[in-house]
Amino acid sequence: MEPNEAPLSTSPSSFNSSQQRHFYLAVDRLQFKMETLVDLLGMAGRLWSIPIVVSCSTRDELDAVFSALSSISHITIDALYSDLPEVERARVLASFRQATMRWLKQDTGETEKEEEKCHLIVVTDVCLPLVNSGESPINARILINYELPTKKETYMRRMATCLAADGIVINMVVGGEVVTIKSIEESSGLFIAEMPINIFEIL
Repeated sequence: MEPNEAPLSTSPSSFNSSQQRHFYLAVDRLQFKMETLVDLLGMAGRLWSIPIVVSCSTRDELDAVFSALSSISHITIDALYSDLPEVERARVLASFRQATMRWLKQDTGETEKEEEKCHLIVVTDVCLPLVNSGESPINARILINYELPTKKETYMRRMATCLAADGIVINMVVGGEVVTIKSIEESSGLFIAEMPINIFEIL
């Protein structure tokens, strides 16, 4: 969190989470995690310019995810990281917000669905939108927690800054992280279900 950034309220009542849905995707081994993410986005990313955020805890993981996903032809990908120039950060956020507006118009039937690439941002926790400093949430349709936060407050902040009111959270977990999911579930009052094999069942 930036030094001048006031703590963001992360209680479930501070934003509309009633329509948001939460899932976890269990991966047998750590070495299969990236492959699973690529496969997941290889399917979900084909949906009518759907806006997606992939959240990481560290810069190293952000770089690895960005590199792996850059090879998917039907995805437009950007990254938010700590030393990104302010002008470029503003461009990335503005571009993503435009993508969310196009998605909303298509999803509500205001415009016909167009053949357009999925728009995706990879972000670390320190670079989430600074809502208390005047930046608007980015309202992604899907938030993928590639690295599961260990604290409820971080989980809720990702939701508050990145996820649309009717959005979907997919938590990628390996091994013992299922225990962390259950802890977040109990402390936040959220219900986090196991994700179906076919992602289109929840979209």
